[in-house]
Amino acid sequence: MKKSYFPVYWCFAIVVGFYLLLSPTAEAQVVKVDSTSNWRKAFKAGLNLNQASFSTNWKAGGVNSIGFNAFLNYKANYKNGKRSWDNEIDMLYGMVNNQGQGYRKTLDRIFLDTKYGYSVSKNWDIFTAVNLLSQFAKGYKYTKDANGVEQPVLISDAFAPTFITSSWGAEYHPVEYFKVRVSPFAPRVTILGNNNGQYAAVDPLRPYGVLLNESTRYEWLAFQMLAEFNKDIAPNVNLKWRYILFANYETLEWKKVDHRLDVNLTAKVNKFINVSLGGIMLYDYDQDASVQYSQAFSLGVLYTFQNFQDKK
Repeated sequence: MKKSYFPVYWCFAIVVGFYLLLSPTAEAQVVKVDSTSNWRKAFKAGLNLNQASFSTNWKAGGVNSIGFNAFLNYKANYKNGKRSWDNEIDMLYGMVNNQGQGYRKTLDRIFLDTKYGYSVSKNWDIFTAVNLLSQFAKGYKYTKDANGVEQPVLISDAFAPTFITSSWGAEYHPVEYFKVRVSPFAPRVTILGNNNGQYAAVDPLRPYGVLLNESTRYEWLAFQMLAEFNKDIAPNVNLKWRYILFANYETLEWKKVDHRLDVNLTAKVNKFINVSLGGIMLYDYDQDASVQYSQAFSLGVLYTFQNFQDKK
């Protein structure tokens, strides 16, 4: 009976290497309170792996595979009197290698956000913000040819599309772990490089709303709402979600209003190990007339650092 153990060793090496890189002090969660600073900083990084291998005579069936997803989140928020400046980097990437199919992307997100606010009351700020939403790598859908062989069809690329939105409005934050931004004025630009027909599988004339052979689309008159929740809902269990609604006043009708919901539930098993369940639900009429969704469950290591103590 022949079986390859290399994938197991590879997984183990990645986990150990990642842990040693991020946690030389052998602590997966570090809190170093700095009461003299106006900055509140928090960093999280994690690596989750999954692997399966089978002997050639395994009668239950199965496909050898190895995969991973990695994430990084960094927040740096400044507050001095009534003025505040909040910044966030939120990145996620995952892939899987199934025997006979090669590597395929499973998760891919880049979210950058910066906001300047001025407090007008205990729970309300007026603000201006800019955020960017994009991805790291090419995306494909897979179709079978006349011989039944799967063929990749390009539907997106690195930083294509990229959505950049400038928003102006008011933010409501009744508690530390929840906030809602309402932006009556939120112009957005969609950037789509090399839009020369290669995204015809999305739309042959206006992929992602960008006219063929053009690289940008501007939506000057638009509305955006962004809501975020990030809280430990039980001991060692964290729920985080972000919802974004975007509506173009010039094409305002319900079916053309964009919705995106990112949800992640993370449970800490022990000092080093966590399990997470995440999902994305997306509706964008310029991409597809139906709702898109993705889901992933993973087990891995998590490292966190922050310079403040969470409120109980």
